[in-house]
Amino acid sequence: MIPLFVECAGKRVVIFGGGEVAARKAGHFAREADVLVVSRTFTPSCRSLPVHLQTLDTRAATDAELGLLIAPAFLVIGALSERSENDRIGALCRDHGVLFNNADGTPGDVVIPAISTGEFYTVAVSTGSRSPAVSRFIRQEIEKNYPALDAMIALQHRLRETLKERMTTPEERRRILWAVLRDKAVWTLLSDSPDRAWERVSGRYLHE
Repeated sequence: MIPLFVECAGKRVVIFGGGEVAARKAGHFAREADVLVVSRTFTPSCRSLPVHLQTLDTRAATDAELGLLIAPAFLVIGALSERSENDRIGALCRDHGVLFNNADGTPGDVVIPAISTGEFYTVAVSTGSRSPAVSRFIRQEIEKNYPALDAMIALQHRLRETLKERMTTPEERRRILWAVLRDKAVWTLLSDSPDRAWERVSGRYLHE
């Protein structure tokens, strides 16, 4: 598989299942995509999300009925408690040429990674469904060890633009940018005061 970031704004994502797994998957897409959750019942977590809900027992539905829900979708997620039903939906997705992610059953052609996001960054981690716990662990480690990551990105952007204005060479800019990234004092200051962090960078690396 090749990791990609895909624009989902306005695209239909259909999730079969109304439990906590389905709620997590729906929450992943709810801010951007047009999400439809299909199930016999729905947990309060599902009902609290800004998504469309459709009550349906997939076991009693025909392939043709399920196809009407699947065909218009950009992505379908199988998050039912019955593996056989998830696999059945996956087979229908292949017939309709629709992307499919399987929460439990035969793997589909899409893996939904563990994600850490900020204002300026998105980090996605996947173990190919072999160990979701490891994916979550790596995500949590990033968030625990780099709480000032957004602030560092903003500082790096400001520093990069300043260096360009000074007509520095690409090699010199690269050297300074990496030196700042490795400066533990800058990371510490960013957590408390981005202005003080910039003062250190200005004095130490820009000689101001």
